[in-house]
Amino acid sequence: MTSRRYLLACLVLFSLPAMAEETNWADRIAFNGDIRLRYESIEQDAVPDRDRSRYRVRLGLKAQVYDDIRFVLSLATGADNPVSRNVTFGDSFGIDDFGLELAYVDWQVNDNWQLFAGKMKNPMLRAGGAPLVYDGDLNPEGVGTRFSNDRFFVNAGAFFVEERSTADDTHLLHAQAGVRLALGGASELTAGAGYFTYTNTMGNRPFHFSSARGNSVDGNNRYIYDYANSEYFAELDTRVGQWPLQVYAHYTVNHEIAREDTAYAVGVTLGSNKKQGDTRFSWTYQDVEADSVIAAFNDSDFGGGGTDSDGHILKGSYMLRDRISLGGTLMLNKVDGFSANERDYQRLQLDIEFKFQ
Repeated sequence: MTSRRYLLACLVLFSLPAMAEETNWADRIAFNGDIRLRYESIEQDAVPDRDRSRYRVRLGLKAQVYDDIRFVLSLATGADNPVSRNVTFGDSFGIDDFGLELAYVDWQVNDNWQLFAGKMKNPMLRAGGAPLVYDGDLNPEGVGTRFSNDRFFVNAGAFFVEERSTADDTHLLHAQAGVRLALGGASELTAGAGYFTYTNTMGNRPFHFSSARGNSVDGNNRYIYDYANSEYFAELDTRVGQWPLQVYAHYTVNHEIAREDTAYAVGVTLGSNKKQGDTRFSWTYQDVEADSVIAAFNDSDFGGGGTDSDGHILKGSYMLRDRISLGGTLMLNKVDGFSANERDYQRLQLDIEFKFQ
């Protein structure tokens, strides 16, 4: 049994006996889910334009094992992709994949300290939600923790990336620390730094995808560099009149190489999307050099997915009702500059999303 399957089995065995002791167990379970329908258009130089319609479905539950321990489970479409839950319409009406997206225990040790174990929501902070290092759909597997008080916070995790029967396994170790500073009025600054590293990367094949997706590989399609990064990030939350405003930046550098080692994102978000009538707009600029981060795990849409890309992400959304939203995303990117094949890449997404909880 792989380490991942062993861990998930332990989580289920740990949770079920405690749930069985509760006579009102049904009251301790909350269901949630969403469905998103998307039209998408992709244009890039020297490649035929592509138009497609897609959907994403997620169904989950949260079971309160004890007052301080809960079990989180979620199923989703896109079962064979770690960085996307989308499924494309048009497979001759075939049955689409639906698999395990989340399965973890969340233990609130005390008012400040939280522990996670299993296949979990990413516990690491992504400034402004920018997909610079990790795609928003990436759910790591292993153990994680968060510590937070009124001013300081720490996020950390040790994750299983790839188990190998004939070579050493690859793990991801990531830690962040930072501060939250009240600046007066409705303004708050969050700032911090972190370090993350992958073990046993050089000499192994790209993770999950058969393509390196921008990372440097040798003639046998094996990584030629390791990845050990420092990172720095900041978010400023304030208001402009009645509108929430967030300005953010995220920077990381891979210390294992001397070129194509840097990635950064800067952006701004105005508005919110919590209740009927809310409107939100955002702009992000990213520059992700070829070997700055692992290309298998950062944004699946920006520049077509992976690294060696830069450009803009423009988003807008409007809440038709409290749990129904209309949204659009436009990406204006340049890709493959390092490989001397630079070209324009444009991606338009139009979404309608329905949630229940």
